[in-house]
Amino acid sequence: MRTFFLYTVLSLLFQSAFAQNTVDKPNIIVFIADDAGWRDFGCYGNPAIQTPNIDQLAAEGIRFTNVFLPTPQCSPTRTSLLTGQFAHTLRTEDLHTPLKVDEKTVAHHLDAAGYYTALLGKSHIGKEATNQFDYFNPGKGNPRGQDLATALDNAGDQPIFTWFAFFDPHRSYQPNTIANPHNPDKVVIPPYLADTPETRQDLAMYYDEISRMDSVIGASLALLKDRGKRENTVVIFMSDNGKPFTRAKGTLYDEGIKTPFIVNWPAQITEASVNGNLLTTLRLAPTVLDLAGVEKPQVMFAESMAPILTESSSAADEYVYGERNWHDCDEHMRSVRSDSFKLIVNSYIELPHGTAADLAGSLSHQSLLRLKEKDELNEAQSLIFQVPRPAIELYDVVNDPYELNNLAFRAEYRPIIRQHYDALQQWMQETNDFSPHFRRRYDNTDRVTGAMFMGRPPEMYAPLTNE
Repeated sequence: MRTFFLYTVLSLLFQSAFAQNTVDKPNIIVFIADDAGWRDFGCYGNPAIQTPNIDQLAAEGIRFTNVFLPTPQCSPTRTSLLTGQFAHTLRTEDLHTPLKVDEKTVAHHLDAAGYYTALLGKSHIGKEATNQFDYFNPGKGNPRGQDLATALDNAGDQPIFTWFAFFDPHRSYQPNTIANPHNPDKVVIPPYLADTPETRQDLAMYYDEISRMDSVIGASLALLKDRGKRENTVVIFMSDNGKPFTRAKGTLYDEGIKTPFIVNWPAQITEASVNGNLLTTLRLAPTVLDLAGVEKPQVMFAESMAPILTESSSAADEYVYGERNWHDCDEHMRSVRSDSFKLIVNSYIELPHGTAADLAGSLSHQSLLRLKEKDELNEAQSLIFQVPRPAIELYDVVNDPYELNNLAFRAEYRPIIRQHYDALQQWMQETNDFSPHFRRRYDNTDRVTGAMFMGRPPEMYAPLTNE
């Protein structure tokens, strides 16, 4: 009896201490789009797109304008974001490569801090990683408000971390996705695409999917408010790579690796601001842990952004790094970007830039191919088809934001090339990168058209020597 009494008292004391330890911890929800370009939101300057809920998040929070992803591809980015490591370090650099059982996501680390963790929607990180979440609902298509409601019900009084992963605006597209479709005549056409009726229709349907996503975000925020959880919920909105158009998704240009990034937290961020500091999204995982009171594991490469959110810190990265590897076509491309310049190193220069299979049948890519066949592409539109490719590309990202004018051939830029190249080489060494001679796969698609000729990812034919 005395033993039972003592056990009961200790159990109650532990539960009380646990509740006290978690009651003030913020809820954290990351809304992550699938293939949304950073420019394609009202708050980022697109006057033609309907994104009222995302715009409102920015109007009441911090809108970051210079944040970069580690890859321009879906699954490599997601494994990086959730672990705080680079894809080649994890050996998840090729599309569809799952995380290994011994790699821990933020969900694993948050469990010890008393958090309930939920993954809603698209996974693309592998079974071993999704198993680290308390609740996983892949849904049928995009996650919805009811999925979040179930996660909140399951969490009860625990603080909750939710990875809310959309399928929008990933291809393929259909007309009339939303009640008030976008007008093709008003879309914003970047210079690397052809201004044709087909391209305009393609962009309008892409806008429609972004608006559909925006409406789900609005409904989810309303649910949090109804549950009394909105005030102390950190809301982060971002994308996993650039928009699914030629010379954007799958490239190391800003169009492929720059992301919208908005943080909204009513309990702490009481004044809206815009932050233009150069930052890597490798900071996301340590930031989530920092907000939850969890120490950052040594394997994470970047530092927390939490001081920027709570103390108006001016922290920034001197350089941000990117990589492109196998994604239907094999590549070994690396990039380093500073505030003013971007350096890209291409290894397979004798081959055209690889085109992702989901772009192949798109109206906009087909428009480019028709003009190419007639030799009617302008210079900006033809760059993606250039063969041989330059081994080195250097861009003035301030004065040439679409990266159309390669400065690598001009002698006066050699010191800048050397500075960035040295930084890139140091990063590759520190992160256990591999030579372009290894970890090679056969192509799965035609590099120019994007047409797929093999139904599954081919086997690696040049693995690392220790694999």
